[in-house]
Amino acid sequence: MGGVPWVLSFGLLLCAHALADNLEWMTRQARHRSLRLDDFAGWLESVALLDRSLDPDGQLFNSLLQPILRPRYVTSAAHEDVRQHIVTTLAGLGWSVDGDNTFEMRTPLGVMPFTNVVATHDPAAPRRLVLACHYDSIYKRDKFVAATDSAVPCAMMLYLATLMTKDYLDPLKGRSDLTVQLMFLDGEEAFVRWSDRDSIYGSRALARDMQRSVFQLRNGQSAVSELDRIDLFVLLDLLGASNPTISNYISETNGEFRHMAAVEKKLRKSGYLEAVPAIFKYRRFWGLFGAPQISDDHLPFMRRGVKVLHVIPHPFPSVWHKNSDNAAAIHRPTVNNLNRIMRVFVAEYLNIPAYL
Repeated sequence: MGGVPWVLSFGLLLCAHALADNLEWMTRQARHRSLRLDDFAGWLESVALLDRSLDPDGQLFNSLLQPILRPRYVTSAAHEDVRQHIVTTLAGLGWSVDGDNTFEMRTPLGVMPFTNVVATHDPAAPRRLVLACHYDSIYKRDKFVAATDSAVPCAMMLYLATLMTKDYLDPLKGRSDLTVQLMFLDGEEAFVRWSDRDSIYGSRALARDMQRSVFQLRNGQSAVSELDRIDLFVLLDLLGASNPTISNYISETNGEFRHMAAVEKKLRKSGYLEAVPAIFKYRRFWGLFGAPQISDDHLPFMRRGVKVLHVIPHPFPSVWHKNSDNAAAIHRPTVNNLNRIMRVFVAEYLNIPAYL
């Protein structure tokens, strides 16, 4: 399928969809297709290499990462500082941020307070591409910095918003029915021992509340839940160490995973990635026991029917849950590649060139 004819026809189709009164956003959600940036002159390079043009020495990324790179367990002062850092950064970019609603849940150590931070670029848009991670660290582990788990994913999401908001996301406001939503989830770590009841507190509460929350459709149609507004839930976890292998663990989103892997492949072919091994590897067959079953913040959403793409390496980094999961464990070339892949994936999923 190639080049200009397909791009023009897709653009016309997109405009027709936007103007057609009888084609609602849920229909467009079900029929969604991502644009290819390499079908538009200069787009692939400009989006992939935004860091080189706007942050050539990496100081911007460091400024977003450093405030998170500390023990930040629930109830600690550092946990509150990290939450404020996330809220302030995104509010300063003009995002709508819900980051002050603290709730309580029972844990093996008693009732604990939690606060999720949810930031939406265009609240008026009915559809959401969600990027999510957790921002807490293990309770009372005062030497556990949790760099890959998940300070780096938090910084990656803030970095994407910082680099893309003004020139790539803001022009879509009021024009697209699809926007980006960032979820920084609290209480992912177990307090005593990982179980269904002692883990992922923030995501369990948020998924439940979103399922109960009503979003009223226009034109007299029935109401749907806030969960129905999510096109895709992309969970980032355990990222930042060298030589990760990320595969398609959830068969329902094999197509979305292939899209992510294809982005990496074309960026590598174009010379826009650092010289490190490939990260995204599609597995056609998983053998007798199937794909690894990884417990994480995606489960409450997936169990409620939300499409999930789990961006986590398997096996886990060697520093997982060790005090050595600190700044020394971060491999910057790998992080640079992940940032570039995520930016292009988001730009293509949002069909940004069709609006600019």
